[in-house]
Amino acid sequence: MTQGLSYRDAGVDIDAGDALVEAIKPFARRTLRPEVLTGIGGFGALCEIPGKYRQPVLVSGTDGVGTKLKLAFLLGRHDTVGIDLVAMSANDIVVQGAEPLFFLDYFACGRLETGVAADVVKGIARGCELAGCALIGGETAEMPGMYPDGEYDLAGFCVGVVERDAIVDGRTIVPGDVLLGLASSGVHSNGYSLVRKILERARPDLGADFHGRPLGDVLLEPTRIYARAVLALLAALPVKGLAHITGGGITGNVPRMLPAGTRAVVEARAWARPALFDWLQREGGVAETEMHRVFNCGIGMVIALSADNAKRAVELLAAAGETVFEIGRIERADGVEAEAVVV
Repeated sequence: MTQGLSYRDAGVDIDAGDALVEAIKPFARRTLRPEVLTGIGGFGALCEIPGKYRQPVLVSGTDGVGTKLKLAFLLGRHDTVGIDLVAMSANDIVVQGAEPLFFLDYFACGRLETGVAADVVKGIARGCELAGCALIGGETAEMPGMYPDGEYDLAGFCVGVVERDAIVDGRTIVPGDVLLGLASSGVHSNGYSLVRKILERARPDLGADFHGRPLGDVLLEPTRIYARAVLALLAALPVKGLAHITGGGITGNVPRMLPAGTRAVVEARAWARPALFDWLQREGGVAETEMHRVFNCGIGMVIALSADNAKRAVELLAAAGETVFEIGRIERADGVEAEAVVV
């Protein structure tokens, strides 16, 4: 008689999934906010809107880590990509003035390796701590045949809240306003398909020293999370616009905060481009315009505000731990469409 099959025979280990949930509960618990009503493990996660808001508006964002994961697989490092996952969504919603409230993740793999998955979720929890939001749930999907051995994919979403009359939408930006740039921590989580192509061409030793650190570590440096510093600035000064510099670089993202009839003039010499971007450009023979269209080139967040408030804003952001540069200005544009140029 043929022996009956089990889910484990099909490649899905329910016990491993249960063990992962138990392993990550302490890390998720550290991220909880007073508004969270249920912990990880239920069918749905419950979270109240903070009572301090009079006319609360929910702001949501979703993203993944992208092909940066391929580098994590190559190096066997899984403890930082979770920070990237949170950062990409939390930074997106804070540009509209929203306080990140909670985060949920989706981890998909062909075969669940509990230790690897636990490292990833520890990173997600750390990202939530940095953003000030709660990790209130998620999903782990083990799908044999969908992913190569040792690989996985990550996605997630963040929900935040902002007072209706405090939404930052760029409508008040006018010629003469100043642009501040917050330093990035590295390549962040965009452009890694090009990074990997450059690595294929250059064939560097990823363990070799690169300005005091192994090159692989520099390439895997997680995305900086700006939420706390930006929210503190919003509470202190009238900020007119914010742009998270992700895929599309400065030239692609800054126009997203600008009203019609304006343009941002960004001066590349206003900050020292990190050595990693110079290395990528040189080894890949990447044109300057392409660099600013693909990578953040050292600026992860751009802030627009009146010239009168610029000096105080720099002081507040520096006090919050950010490296800040005055990188440009707003001018009147001849055309209707907003644009950004790097000069």
